[in-house]
Amino acid sequence: MRLSDFDFHLPDDNIALRPVEPRDSSRLLLIRPDQSPSLEDAHFSDLLKHLHAGDVIIFNDTRVIPALLKGIRHRGAFAAKIEITLHKRMTTNAWLVLAKPGKRLAVDDRICFGDKVLWATVTQKHPSGDVLLIFDASGADLDAAIATCGAIPLPPYIAQKRRLDDRDLTDYQTVYAREKGAVAAPTAGLHFTQSLLSALDAKGVHRHCVTLHVGAGTFLPVKTDDLAEHQMHSEWGCVTREVAEAINAAKARGGRVVCVGTTSLRLIESATDEAGVVKPFASDTAIFITPGYRFRAVDLLITNFHLPKSTLLMLVSAFAGTENIRRAYAHAIAQRYRFFSYGDAMLIEGA
Repeated sequence: MRLSDFDFHLPDDNIALRPVEPRDSSRLLLIRPDQSPSLEDAHFSDLLKHLHAGDVIIFNDTRVIPALLKGIRHRGAFAAKIEITLHKRMTTNAWLVLAKPGKRLAVDDRICFGDKVLWATVTQKHPSGDVLLIFDASGADLDAAIATCGAIPLPPYIAQKRRLDDRDLTDYQTVYAREKGAVAAPTAGLHFTQSLLSALDAKGVHRHCVTLHVGAGTFLPVKTDDLAEHQMHSEWGCVTREVAEAINAAKARGGRVVCVGTTSLRLIESATDEAGVVKPFASDTAIFITPGYRFRAVDLLITNFHLPKSTLLMLVSAFAGTENIRRAYAHAIAQRYRFFSYGDAMLIEGA
């Protein structure tokens, strides 16, 4: 398939710059390819009606860190402003980052962040655009310095229209975020409230968490029209033995596996073998799911509406069927659903 197969026109008015309040009052489009009607308008608070006792719902408990750092690059007597986005932690003092403008950086450059709070050295520049920085601080000291110097990196389509503010510090985290390390929020989870989580428990839906630290690669456009040539950025994820066994037990008794967000889906599919058995997993994944992929474990997906030509749009097209997603997106645009990170959601049954 070609990149152009996943393009569509989205009016600016459909792009959400703020979430609705309360979180679970957002709209929910039900996509059920094997039923009639295949599309149904609802609200996120209606989710309970469509989940069954014995289902397993999987959340990504990653927590967004202040990964956007602005600094000064020093090279001899010359200095220049530089902006970096932390992408993937490599060691206690090393991060892969995306730099803007990346052309201003060279190996051995020194970068100062904040009021000389934090220093780093450029040690590698990769053809993919990643830059490896070695920081002078490490471990908890580095984390504290990043918290002092950094800011939450809002998605570009929001950052281009307004500034980050104090509301985003809460709005851009899920209520169950725990494990620090993400550069972007797992946005399907932003719709959940504590009361909705409690209602899931009361209904007998089993909640479990996995961790996938969403990297800055989620913001990068696909640059090749031939999808076979696209290289996904890898992200670190963990599925514990307890969670793997819970999923396998649910499937054995006829329960369904419901993933909250494409991040948890990608991780569960990475941890599942050809026989459909979920295994413990603690490693990088660069799984790239496009139409034609055979899903091994996941039955339902909760997700937001994604950008044109994005890998996430390709994933949901694989899950629901390309034509079903085209019809769903056309319906959502016509019905003025709110798109992207702060927008509305879909509940998709796998085709």
